[in-house]
Amino acid sequence: MKQTHIASCHCGAVKLSLNLPQGVTDLRRCDCSMCRRRGTIVTSAELDGLEVVSGNDKLSLYQFNTFTAKHYFCSICGIYTHHQRRSNPNQFGVNVACIDGVNPYELTNVAMPDGVNHPADR
Repeated sequence: MKQTHIASCHCGAVKLSLNLPQGVTDLRRCDCSMCRRRGTIVTSAELDGLEVVSGNDKLSLYQFNTFTAKHYFCSICGIYTHHQRRSNPNQFGVNVACIDGVNPYELTNVAMPDGVNHPADR
């Protein structure tokens, strides 16, 4: 099983190296206000399992609500690449559509956790 994956935004300005020991697993799509609008499927990487190989200066940060999650986008093409998770700040959620060789339209068994009623909002 391949452990190291490359991910990039659409224009290629942002490139990530991902260490995913179990592969592209724990697939999910959230229904919170942010995820619903961006419509992505994510997988998880530990904080030390994601390295910005190039384009760190091109990443834009967006935060809202509790300001726990950190959502990163390419400032050139606008593609969401990853975020530091609110439900587990020790991990990044990574947009699987950015991972080389992964077609999100071919993925099955994608969980959908309840992001609208997140416990941190209570």
